[in-house]
Amino acid sequence: MIKNNMTVLFQGDSITDCGRLEDEYTEMGNGYANQIASDFTARYPHLNVKFINRGISGNRVCDLADRWTQDCIDLKPDVLSILIGINDVWRRFDSNDPTSVEDYERVYRDILLRVKNETKAKLVLCEPFVLPVPQDRVNWRVDLDPKIQAVRKLAREFNAIYIPLDGIFAAASTLKSCDAWAGDGVHPSQAGHALIANAWLNAVCKAAD
Repeated sequence: MIKNNMTVLFQGDSITDCGRLEDEYTEMGNGYANQIASDFTARYPHLNVKFINRGISGNRVCDLADRWTQDCIDLKPDVLSILIGINDVWRRFDSNDPTSVEDYERVYRDILLRVKNETKAKLVLCEPFVLPVPQDRVNWRVDLDPKIQAVRKLAREFNAIYIPLDGIFAAASTLKSCDAWAGDGVHPSQAGHALIANAWLNAVCKAAD
């Protein structure tokens, strides 16, 4: 799916950002987006592919919509990867500022429609995830699970490659403790970012075969 001279754009929140706005030497950040770009280049050194990271810490889906023209459409991506949703959950519990699943799905659909109508990008949708550390994260499932279902619905609707991250992290946590993958249940360790990167590359490169 990723071919010579293509542009791959990563969009999302702090999990995608992962320090890119704080470190002038790492435009891709220090997380899964950087790992994907590095590993892809190592696998396919004959391909000239441009990777761009536009994740911004703290973003919710409404924030993506607010900056979608300059940070997505204007960049003319050939492949667009989105991981968004955990802050739509988190703000309900730390700020009493919930995002309903209906609003989450509606705004998410709106930005995907813009991609479909204004670009030729192939979509990669990553489901939001949380691990049960600390214990209060368990309560987040009531808000997160319907949003995961919304992303799955949108992936079917827009014929996107789907990366089931919540399930991937849950499975990995049967082999090693949850905090080894994400110490606060949300922000991955480097091993957690590697889980995301490996799943992404396996899915996207398989789709190209």
